[in-house]
Amino acid sequence: MESKADGGSPSITSEELAAIEDEDILNKMLDNASDFEERRMIRAALRDLLKKKRDKREQERGSRQQDLRQQGLSKSGSMGGTVSIGRASMNQQPPTNKPTGQPSLSACPPFNRSGGGVGPATVSAQKCPQAVAPNAKNVKQMLLDWCRAKTEPYEGVDIQNFSSSWKDGIAFCALVHRFFPDAFEYSILNPNKPRDNFQLAFSTAERLAGCPPLLDADDLVRMKEPDWKCVYTYIQEFYRCLVEKGLVKTKKRP
Repeated sequence: MESKADGGSPSITSEELAAIEDEDILNKMLDNASDFEERRMIRAALRDLLKKKRDKREQERGSRQQDLRQQGLSKSGSMGGTVSIGRASMNQQPPTNKPTGQPSLSACPPFNRSGGGVGPATVSAQKCPQAVAPNAKNVKQMLLDWCRAKTEPYEGVDIQNFSSSWKDGIAFCALVHRFFPDAFEYSILNPNKPRDNFQLAFSTAERLAGCPPLLDADDLVRMKEPDWKCVYTYIQEFYRCLVEKGLVKTKKRP
């Protein structure tokens, strides 16, 4: 089903969009649509589809948990004792490593490692690289606008900067999912499990886009907010990889 917007009324109805259950098709239609009203309808259809998938998955999860509870109660009655059914393990977040002393800086790209030995002073100064291009401010804003546009249909994503907007990993997942919708199920992601989200996004981007893992999930979860220069550098590299694979139309790199 293709968009045929010609400046008049949208060439597709809300009912027709609601019947489409393939995220990839809706994403392609959104990229090709030029009519404002048609783009609004497609974005709404994408949000509804993602919500429908999430609700379905949560309903299935609830049914599985209910089955487990019943099985646990059955075993408890037959054995005459108490049997734990692992509710804590099902809902518990993965343990986070407590920061000890000097935090690891491997979340930033390994720039300038060829000098002499790395002493304490060198480690503390080894931050992410400063943006040095004369038009870096304009490039940064263009890349931020691109991220915002690509993740607009995704619930739970509101990209306002390159730091706090990415701290739970959901924005990374949404951006990767936009270009590789079959790689994983977005609707089941949990913002309370940032390490899992970071690992999923970075591993998928590396496997399917060839994007090097410049960021480290364990280091990111230790930070209150990610360093914007680290996130900015990673997104630039992801964009470059997409251009090389022909997944982004423009050949200009932000």
